[in-house]
Amino acid sequence: MELGLKRDEVRLVDYTPEWNEEFIRVKKELVENTNLGENRIQHIGSTAIKGMSAKPIIDILAGVDDLSKVDKSLFKDFTRAGFLRLKVERPGEIVLAKFTDDTYEVKTHYIHLVEYQKELWNNLIFFKDYLNLDETARKQYLKIKLKYLKKSSTGVKEYTDFKEEFVKDIFKKRTG
Repeated sequence: MELGLKRDEVRLVDYTPEWNEEFIRVKKELVENTNLGENRIQHIGSTAIKGMSAKPIIDILAGVDDLSKVDKSLFKDFTRAGFLRLKVERPGEIVLAKFTDDTYEVKTHYIHLVEYQKELWNNLIFFKDYLNLDETARKQYLKIKLKYLKKSSTGVKEYTDFKEEFVKDIFKKRTG
């Protein structure tokens, strides 16, 4: 299993169960290096959806009680586990990444730090669970990803925006 994408690269690879094994390994490191309990560290994103082709980056959801009260000590803990905070601005979320080496060219893992069991946490878990259970939704999602890749192999933000309507429609099923 080879993980990693260069800055702004968009590429899909076939599903492998090794993604879950890697998540379990990193989760153990995070539990050992932070004060986060195991229940507050979850595997999300397409690498957590069985059979789904995905970008070769492991997405990890980490939950804290209050994002506004996250202090430097938690970021130091994440750094010990190999994660660095990114300058990514997203509402209700702090993003960290792990890189292949100190050139910081290739990212292999993301942490999405959000408020535990609040709306974004619940939506991201629901999305993963829903797609794991619904083959039709999985196929639709893959079709959207492949449609984007036909026109471009770059533009991570554009790729995310391209999938957003589908993702939000799944989120609505949780509350609707």
